[in-house]
Amino acid sequence: MQQRRSRTKYLPTIGGEIVKWTVGGKGLPAKLLSCANRVLDRLTDEKISKMNGLDFRFSVAPMMDWTDRHCRVFHRALTRKAKLYSEMLTTGAVIRGDRERLLGFDACEHPVALQLGGSSPRDLAESAKIGEDFGYDEINLNVGCPSDRVQDGRFGACLMATPQLVGECVAAMKAKIRVPVTVKCRIGIDDQDPERSLDELARSVVTAGADALIVHARKAWLEGLSPKENRDIPPLDYDRVYRLKAAIPDVTISINGGITSIEEAKAHLQRVDGVMLGRAAYHEPWRLLAVDPELFGASSPHASMHEAIESLFPYIERERARGTRLHAITRHMVGAFHGVPGARAFRRALAENCVKTDAGVEQLREALRLVKSAVAFSSEVETGSREENASKQKKVADAAA
Repeated sequence: MQQRRSRTKYLPTIGGEIVKWTVGGKGLPAKLLSCANRVLDRLTDEKISKMNGLDFRFSVAPMMDWTDRHCRVFHRALTRKAKLYSEMLTTGAVIRGDRERLLGFDACEHPVALQLGGSSPRDLAESAKIGEDFGYDEINLNVGCPSDRVQDGRFGACLMATPQLVGECVAAMKAKIRVPVTVKCRIGIDDQDPERSLDELARSVVTAGADALIVHARKAWLEGLSPKENRDIPPLDYDRVYRLKAAIPDVTISINGGITSIEEAKAHLQRVDGVMLGRAAYHEPWRLLAVDPELFGASSPHASMHEAIESLFPYIERERARGTRLHAITRHMVGAFHGVPGARAFRRALAENCVKTDAGVEQLREALRLVKSAVAFSSEVETGSREENASKQKKVADAAA
């Protein structure tokens, strides 16, 4: 029997140590060795299709109860280039649940990633294969969510305490699928020293073959803070993520946490490979219209939010024919016209008319008309006498009321 040739890979230093692992020999924990051997057997001289052509420059974060398939279709109408993520799905749901309902997505969503929650290498490998077969462009492991439900399942941010297990999970997935495997994590949890905790996690997942690391630049406090508080109270430490990138320049590192604008994203891209926007992208989706021209040098899919929403009418009609309620789609549009005359009237129309069981495209079209009318009134205010302007301003207010 021909003996496997020993191959060694050297990575840049992390925390002052050379990361070295030998496939076919020693250097990896025993549980990782066989998985890593299979990973290298599946790799070509260049990284698989250069990460399957994925660009990590900008992405919209996975957010529970928010980034469902309807939200992603809406966001795709605003940016062709951003990578979109699913809500986190547990391995149990993927393996035993209604896969079409949980994993199904529209072809327009590409590039789209599936985020998994779990801590069993075997279950994660099986779930990753299911996700790949469904057509997802990337599989992401959640190592950052601090919710009680996640803690009870011993995954999410809890895994920051067991970096070797995270490496085993990544290696198992890499051995099973060909699309990129990435990890989203915090800089640490509870009383961990972020300098050490992030280095240890990065060392483990990079050694196991992770294609990218997305770092939420905050610690997570598993005791004493709610998930909502964990998004705001722990201080941001962007410099910690910058230092990680400097230590491993050949590894794709994306930054997440507290980023509120495309201008801020540009600044971060001077130091890291990618930026992930979360709540700002969801609550103020109009920001996404600037992603393609500002970050990719490409034109936006649509010139305005009006055009973007109108482009969704065929999708909405198809979904309505399948029994999907209009509100399931329009609930993601509440912030579409933030600060625009008529925005309040638009939101009211969504809340009062688009929630009705029989509501369809016509109700959304009518809601859009309210914004158009108010904007038209507002533009007229630019000319005329002070008295005329006061009268027109009142019309604007009335239209938005």
